[in-house]
Amino acid sequence: MTMPVSTDPKFVVLLGGALIVTPRLRADMAGARVVAADGGMRHAASLGTLPELWVGDFDSTPPELVAAWPQVERQPYPAAKNETDGALAVSVAAERGARAILLAGALGGERSDHALMHLLHAVSLEEQGFTVKLTSGEEEAWPLLPGRRDIDLPKGSLFSVLGLAPLSGLTIDNARYPLKDFSLPFGSSRTISNVAEGPIRLSLAAGRAILIARPYDLSGA
Repeated sequence: MTMPVSTDPKFVVLLGGALIVTPRLRADMAGARVVAADGGMRHAASLGTLPELWVGDFDSTPPELVAAWPQVERQPYPAAKNETDGALAVSVAAERGARAILLAGALGGERSDHALMHLLHAVSLEEQGFTVKLTSGEEEAWPLLPGRRDIDLPKGSLFSVLGLAPLSGLTIDNARYPLKDFSLPFGSSRTISNVAEGPIRLSLAAGRAILIARPYDLSGA
């Protein structure tokens, strides 16, 4: 099964992690609607975007950031809640029709627990039928589920496949270290630090994984 290119409404969810504005990020955001999650609102100015909604408990939002965006509707939640601000923002985007979601500011930052949760949440969303990409601008990530997936990467960029379970039938084409119908044990480092020869194609028979790429790091060229 080939994972189709989504033509459904695209939403960008601004999260609180690091975010560097790059041409790839701007291209990913083109034509998308935007929802901000708590402190992720600080990225709106550098992106030149006006979110349609700002959600969260606002515990990581300084007063000056609130004062800078009085025109953006806020949807507050209590600090003692069962979901992260990012998960709430994704739920709002889904309620508003999103099927393709870019999690911007989802990687890196000061909270590794949040970054890992974003990756796991993205896999869950893909299993529910959403198309998901995560980005910090410098790094990008995609969930990998059974099926085929094409990833547009520049020649020489670094990428890794991280298995979240044992993987079987893993094939990686157009890479310096290709694989064919490979079984990857859980916890194996075999698929770390590969190098794209241009756009890559992956297929997976069984398991769950995350692909993390550095499209502006051409040290492998």
